Formats: sequence, structure tokens, C-alpha cells
Amino acid sequence: MSQNAFTESHLPGLPVKRGKVRDVYDFGDRLLFIATDRISAFDWIMPNGIPDKGRVLTGISKMWFERLNVSNHLISMAPSELPLPPEAPLADLMGRSMVVRKTEVVPIECVVRGYLSGSGWKEYKQSQTVCGISLPAGLEESAKLPEPIFTPATKAESGHDENIPFEEMCRQVGNDLSEKLRALSFEIYQQAADFAHSKGIILADTKFEFGLLNEEIILIDEVLTPDSSRFWPLETYRPGGPQFSFDKQFVRDWLESTDWDKNSPPPTLPNEIVDQTRAKYIEAYELLTGEAFEWK
Repeated sequence: MSQNAFTESHLPGLPVKRGKVRDVYDFGDRLLFIATDRISAFDWIMPNGIPDKGRVLTGISKMWFERLNVSNHLISMAPSELPLPPEAPLADLMGRSMVVRKTEVVPIECVVRGYLSGSGWKEYKQSQTVCGISLPAGLEESAKLPEPIFTPATKAESGHDENIPFEEMCRQVGNDLSEKLRALSFEIYQQAADFAHSKGIILADTKFEFGLLNEEIILIDEVLTPDSSRFWPLETYRPGGPQFSFDKQFVRDWLESTDWDKNSPPPTLPNEIVDQTRAKYIEAYELLTGEAFEWK
């Protein structure tokens, strides 16, 4: 590993909101997003992080923000543009920070699924539906759906997001905005899926977050990363079972092999699991961006 994991930012005198991965600092009309190297699984943040994971997520998000034909919140990758305290660790923040426009966040996760996997597959086996949406009979695990489906969820600061029907989304944020967000989510998903396919990657599903700024819909947060999406290698894709993926698979698999009960603080990840997970995130970065990961 090239360095220790960066698991928590310290900017003295500035209030911080810490999520599972990101630390967010408020500068009025702008925010500073810092992607740490924290990693979560089964709704728990692991005691140790994955070195450079935050830089991988930020670099991938930057690539998508620049490539996608949609308004987004990114202003700059230079945290030094903000009035940071003199003792701010700028070297640690570089590559993992985004200065972004502050928006009124829409409290809905906009999920698009193009393939039958995860919780969707579990539900399909029971009811031939995914999030209440009826699907054709006879689909296999990891099968490509006849067309992508939109399955919104409520946003959770901790724990699982909760899937909701589209009608409930309409009740919460209004019919007009819901229709626009669904259409925009499908549009972004298709743009991204086509590009990822050209790089040898299947975008199985993903989730988007949006905000409103002067009544304009803005794509916010991270976008199309291995933390918010299922990316599968095209060359090994075979429907009929689980797929190899560019994400925290090594972490989940190792945890499942232990006697951890998922109700108490999780164990520390072994070095080999950390190394394998880091390598998989970096492989996703290099395939998608076409560039070598510069923080090795």
C-alpha cells in the first residue's frame, strides 16, 4: 500500500457533517466535499479504511461530471480556493476534495436498475417484481432487464435506504419534479452505460442524487462510482448467478466468512483484504478514465 488510510478530516474551527464516506464542510453558497478512505459494509463503517479509496471515488466522479451532458454541482478540485484554516492539511486533501455548489437537496435516491441483481433478485424470486414493478417470468440472476427500471428510495444518513413506490416519491416531492428526475435518471444511466460498455464494463445499476438551485435540477454528490453502482467486467459476464464486480466484494466476502454477527462493531480488515479491495477500486478507475492512477 502506498500510504495509510485517510479516515477523518480535521479542519479546526469549521463544523463538519460526516457521512459514511464523506466529510462535508459548509462555506455558505459552496460546500467542501472530502471523500475519506472509510469503507462500510452491512451498514457498519469498518475500523480501518482502504488507502486511496477517496481519491478513486473523487477521480471517477470528476470524470463523469465532465463527460455527462447534465448540470452538476462541481466547481473545482482545489480546496485551497476556500478560506481554510492555516493548519489545514492540504496535501492530504488533494485528489479527494471537491468544491461544489450548495443546493437544496432532493431527499430521494434516484436508483436505476438495468440488470437483475442484489435485493432486486431476492424480491424477484419471491414475487416476480422488483420494488413492486412487475417483470417477465423466467429471468435469471444477473439477467439484463428488458428495459431499465426506476426504483426510488428514501435517503438514510445511516443504515439502509428504504425503497418506495414512484407514487410515494410523487407524494413526497411532487409529480412534476418526480417525472423530471425519473426521465433524467434514465437519460444519465443510458449515457453512462454506453460509455462504460465501450470500456469493457457493464453498469448493472446505480443511484443518483439531485439538488435544486434557482429551480434548476443539479446532479450532486458522487456519481457512478463503485460505491454507488454495480460495475461488472464485460468479459466475464454470465447471467445465471452472481457476477465479479469492481467494488467492496472482497470486504463483504471476508466478513461473511467470519463469526461477526453484524449487530456489534465489526472486526478490523486484514491487510490482504485491504490490498485486494484497493486494487479493485483502482482497476475500475483506470478502466473508466483510461488513465493510470496517479497516487500510487
